Amino acid sequence: MRILFVASLHHPAELERARRAAPDSDPLFPPSQAQYFWVRALRRQGHECAVFWRSQSALPWARHSQLRMTQRLTLGRALSALAARFPYANPDFRLRNHRLIHFAARFQPDVIILPGDNGVILPETLARLKREHGATLVYGCGTSPVVFSRPIERAAAPLYDLVIANDFYHAVQWRELGAPRAEVLPMSAIDLDFHYPYALSDDERARYGCDVAVVGTLVPQRLYSERVAALEALREFDLGIWSVHEVPPSLRPHYRGAALGEQMLRITRAAKITVNPHGDFMRWGGNMRLFEACGVGTLQIADDRPGVREWFTVGEHLITYRDPQHLRELVAYYLAHNDERARIAEAGRAHVHAHHTYDHRMERLMALVQDIRSAQK
Repeated sequence: MRILFVASLHHPAELERARRAAPDSDPLFPPSQAQYFWVRALRRQGHECAVFWRSQSALPWARHSQLRMTQRLTLGRALSALAARFPYANPDFRLRNHRLIHFAARFQPDVIILPGDNGVILPETLARLKREHGATLVYGCGTSPVVFSRPIERAAAPLYDLVIANDFYHAVQWRELGAPRAEVLPMSAIDLDFHYPYALSDDERARYGCDVAVVGTLVPQRLYSERVAALEALREFDLGIWSVHEVPPSLRPHYRGAALGEQMLRITRAAKITVNPHGDFMRWGGNMRLFEACGVGTLQIADDRPGVREWFTVGEHLITYRDPQHLRELVAYYLAHNDERARIAEAGRAHVHAHHTYDHRMERLMALVQDIRSAQK
């Protein structure tokens, strides 16, 4: 099938690096975005993929900007909030919608996939694309629509033939907003050519090595308060924090820089333990780190979420904690028990390599799409 992604580009510099490193593979996304691996898996299955960048301004002088979360009030945040509130009044947005219609007319998609946080593509445009091309519309959302979704995302919910969500509760919320079908299908997994135990150089071990490593978002604290509290409980250990976003003052002494893509995986591999507290808005669980951290063969300690127990056997593939004090006790225990730490880390790696690859995810996604298309005939 012909699959069109209508997506935002979060890390343009990473995409340019990926294209220079592998020009023959024609990467559509940077490796720092999960859709990079979606496309690889879909192409292996024989599908044709293309991308339309909804985040790219139609104004000739505008460029993609690097996504960076901050708690400070900035002009960019204010303008973004204003645009999200009044998308119909934005001539740039309207021109992007017009360009998408023409792009789709050339590509003739069978399936249109919109990764979440769409604040640009209007419901009227999506309805027209479905009508003109008979395309199945898939919305992929890794966050809660109650907390994060834009008005035009919610207005378009009845148009989505399928919503896929990492978190069970998010899927329920999309059904309540009018989506006819929502399935729990984590958008993250591992790619066997990318997520594996890296052989690190002495320099990498010196730069990245630590007892406990965390790579991820910590702001705004109202959305990541549990993650921040968990890491604050570990400040007595050799804690390393990497993030492309701001870091709260309480954790800045442990901040060691930005990390994306393969560098993030090498950092995780260099640590003795990686800790994975989900965001406050993910009560079921299933963030990208959950599968990736196991993929590189490092012991993962995650917060105890229902989804974690559905996808993994706790105590065999990874460890879960109840609260910050429990987390501190677990970190101290596994730092002192090297053999046990290594055994669980290896079991976690073998588990995700066998059961949680992007090939598995895309096979399931396309089976759902085929089921929908068959029912609509």
